[in-house]
Amino acid sequence: MTFFKLTIRDIPIENHTVLVRADYNVPLNDKGAISDDLRIRASLSTLEYLLDHHCKIVIISHLGRPDGKQKKYSLEPVADRLAKLLKRDVRFVPDTIGDRVYQAVKRAPGTSITMLENLRFYPEEEADDFDFAAKIAKSTGARYFVQDGFGVVHRAHASTHAITMYIPGVAGLLLEKEYTTITEAMDSPKRPFVAVMGGAKVSDKIAVIERFVQIADKIIIGGAMANTFLAHKGISVGASKVEADQKTVLNHIYAKDREKVGEGHEDDFIILPTDVAVADKIEPNAKRRVVALPDITSGDIVLDIGDKTIERVVDAIKPARTVIWNGTLGYAEIPAFAHGSARLALALASQPNTTSIIGGGDTADFVIKWDGNDGASFTHVSTGGGASLELMAGEHLPGVESLLDAHG
Repeated sequence: MTFFKLTIRDIPIENHTVLVRADYNVPLNDKGAISDDLRIRASLSTLEYLLDHHCKIVIISHLGRPDGKQKKYSLEPVADRLAKLLKRDVRFVPDTIGDRVYQAVKRAPGTSITMLENLRFYPEEEADDFDFAAKIAKSTGARYFVQDGFGVVHRAHASTHAITMYIPGVAGLLLEKEYTTITEAMDSPKRPFVAVMGGAKVSDKIAVIERFVQIADKIIIGGAMANTFLAHKGISVGASKVEADQKTVLNHIYAKDREKVGEGHEDDFIILPTDVAVADKIEPNAKRRVVALPDITSGDIVLDIGDKTIERVVDAIKPARTVIWNGTLGYAEIPAFAHGSARLALALASQPNTTSIIGGGDTADFVIKWDGNDGASFTHVSTGGGASLELMAGEHLPGVESLLDAHG
């Protein structure tokens, strides 16, 4: 499909100073080191394109949720990792606006990369503050703004929305790829099309589930979300967490389900677990015990789908030509309860003719670690959690809408 916004390929970007909004909100380990650099590596194609066109690149991003200027959330380690990946110098400026930034950018060579400090050290960033955006524009002197942080475009922040009022904004190659891949899969999927939904809460994914009811051929529900669906059907899930306030939402979902497949066929379209893996506590050494639904006791916590359900899930996706997976099928942080997610990952990786799109966030983190090959076993591993969900739901993304429209 043709992207509806201008990209870096569409403008005379040669020899210009370019401000790039990347999403370098990478996970850190207990020692403050980067534990997964997927988002940094995903941005390399855009940066290399700009370098090939002799641009002076200034990168802005955020990291974590700092309360003021906290050193542990500094982007300096990210600059170091980027320099190693690109095999070239990346200058780091411990500020985001002001004369220090202005002088650093002015003195940088014509083909270079300068990274500024964490945007969220300033509360004005999340407030979509226009004065803050104007200061970024003035300090960097950028001719163009390149939005390449797909993971943040669902937010109207100073670096995703207000900045485009001061610098003409276009899309980077990562943003273009993310948007077109997900949109094409949702608008014109190869069929059969199976949606796999997991994770913790129904309430976080209502709009996506409702859209999948409209366009998917089957929906598989796992994770803690499945507990709420099962409880809605009157099945006891023991001590598992359930969203009791989602009754109206689920009634609506099942009403749409019946409209689509007919009375009595609801459970063939929305597939729920028939057996589950449980434990009496959530901790690394908890023992996995698989039980049928009627055998869940009051003290059991459902933490994964069971063996029979795993086989049913694998069978359901075998004929699929398109699979979109968002949300792990169990408490995958504990290996004993990652069985369902691992088997689904293996099944998808074993079907090269199936278009497999992995939603961002925890699902992307899981498959990257499972795959051991940077997610190459799947068609597309998204770098955006909330952004991919909102795009799948058909919602407008402020950080994309604010970019310049493509001609025609």
